[in-house]
Amino acid sequence: MKVLAFGATNSATSINKLLAQYTASLIEGASVEVLDLNEFEMPIYSPEREAQLGSPEQAQLFYNKIGHADAIVISFAEHNGSYTAAYKNLFDWTSRIDMQVFQNKPMLMLATSPGPGGANSVLTGAINSASFFAADVKGSLSVPSFFDNFDVEKNQVTNPELQRSLVELVSKLSA
Repeated sequence: MKVLAFGATNSATSINKLLAQYTASLIEGASVEVLDLNEFEMPIYSPEREAQLGSPEQAQLFYNKIGHADAIVISFAEHNGSYTAAYKNLFDWTSRIDMQVFQNKPMLMLATSPGPGGANSVLTGAINSASFFAADVKGSLSVPSFFDNFDVEKNQVTNPELQRSLVELVSKLSA
């Protein structure tokens, strides 16, 4: 199974990228590609820019990577209750190639933050809009208080209940 994993942010120290990568690593026998959204930086989307530039190469590359994956693991960072600007811009450009951005791929949607909310607002929004963009969401999880539940040095979840939840989520990708 080819799994595409990424944190929906351009932060170089993204805890969401760590969570997505860790979760994808729990999928037995999977080949995991971890994306860095910094590799997909483009001008801010507008209809005028689209008319002028067409579809940027980075958006087509992102769309193709989704197409070549068997499953997707995304962990959403939350900026002011919503998507990060980097992810939203990439998503907007990619949706202009095809509104079915996620191409009916089975996926897990995650979110985390240092605080107790666990970026649940952005995760809820992502889940609620997923069907409009051909996302086959198999499960979701908000991880609150990231640094209380994840050992960054060992790169692993330390909370047994959250670990069980992640293992259960991962099993839904192959079901």
